[in-house]
Amino acid sequence: MANDIKILTEHINIPGIETFEVYRKAGGYNAVEKAIKKMSPEEIVEEVKKSGIRGRGGAGFPMGMKWSFLAKPEGVPRYLVCNADESEPGTFKDHYLMKNLPHLLIEGMIVSSFALGANKSFIYVRGELMYVVRILEKAIEEAKAAGFLGKNILGSGYDLELVVQPGGGAYICGEETALLESLEGKRGNPRNKPPFPAVKGLYQSPTVVNNVESIANTPWVINHGGEEYAKIGIGRSTGTKLISASGHIKNPGVYEITLGLPVDEFMNSDQYLGGIRDGHYLKAVVAGGSSVPILPANLFYKTANGEDRLMSYESLSDGGFPTGTMLGSGGFIAMDETTCIVRNTWNFSRFYHHESCGQCSPCREGTGWMEKVLHRIEHGHGTMSDIDLLVDVAKKIEGNTICPLGDAAAWPVASAIRHFRDEFEWHIKHPNEATKLGAVYMGAEILA
Repeated sequence: MANDIKILTEHINIPGIETFEVYRKAGGYNAVEKAIKKMSPEEIVEEVKKSGIRGRGGAGFPMGMKWSFLAKPEGVPRYLVCNADESEPGTFKDHYLMKNLPHLLIEGMIVSSFALGANKSFIYVRGELMYVVRILEKAIEEAKAAGFLGKNILGSGYDLELVVQPGGGAYICGEETALLESLEGKRGNPRNKPPFPAVKGLYQSPTVVNNVESIANTPWVINHGGEEYAKIGIGRSTGTKLISASGHIKNPGVYEITLGLPVDEFMNSDQYLGGIRDGHYLKAVVAGGSSVPILPANLFYKTANGEDRLMSYESLSDGGFPTGTMLGSGGFIAMDETTCIVRNTWNFSRFYHHESCGQCSPCREGTGWMEKVLHRIEHGHGTMSDIDLLVDVAKKIEGNTICPLGDAAAWPVASAIRHFRDEFEWHIKHPNEATKLGAVYMGAEILA
């Protein structure tokens, strides 16, 4: 398998690629010309279906299928909304893409909006990234001046207005219906489904919500064809994937990998992460952002059946939650043996408790309970019954909320206890040592 195929980042190192002029010289906006002049919206949707591309925001739902669900009632506007909220801890690849290749996203938005029959589309950017908002707005103005946006694009009769909207600065606004509520100027509370956004979304009109990375793939699909895209990757994990890599590794950063790349190669080769920092060894991995189950090193490298693990949706989830995890949004966090799993889990729980919208009782109350109990264990006041209490609370939250934030809060806790129960027990049996260890972390000292 060729592991060096670059669909999204091929031109990222060209000086000035963030400008229209340089992006155009590198073949930019050819997909817009081809799509609008030579293809029907239905043909574009079909190519995206053939590509097999799955949503890159975390859910992994087939993008073409999602597009085909869009209702098309007469006289009712349709909308495309790009989810650029990117709030998942450990994930920063969309930020990287928008900052360095704004026109790639703009081109993808034009092609996708045309395919969906949307005349007004939105890019909803996390509120803290105002400088990215300005970069995108500049790119939109450049594209408009060149005739690729606005009225009568390329003389085709197709009109498109593209709006960049700063978000509300809340993790919950990354959930598509909460995002739509926020976009409408309301508090970002998730909606009950059905109706789904494809039927009643933004302003109660049919809406498709896609991730930045998902939309940025569409120009390549149009230029080369869906079948060519489907040849890249492995099985139903087609194409490439951006991975945000951080933690105790030698080469942190954003990597575009071909799906199906062996985990061992991604983790340890100099081309990618370069392995764990010198003098240490891998203890655990969060493969797809903080909401996915944590895996110990042995189950990360190999499945429970002893097969080599691959960087793909299917391989990482092999074994289900007992022995597998999820590719998710690609927020890859590697932890060496100095990491305190209890402290890490408590930190994740603090985040999810803080970010819960409070609409559903299991999430509103349960995230708070998990944070308190984990705080108790981490700070030397835990009891053995607290461990099973955490598992029980996680079960009570999972599957009982309007949106997946409850699941996202429960899974890290349940998986940490599943794989590292002995560490939780050690904290409870040795409260003084645990408290001292916590003080070292609080003092930001590096454990050698």
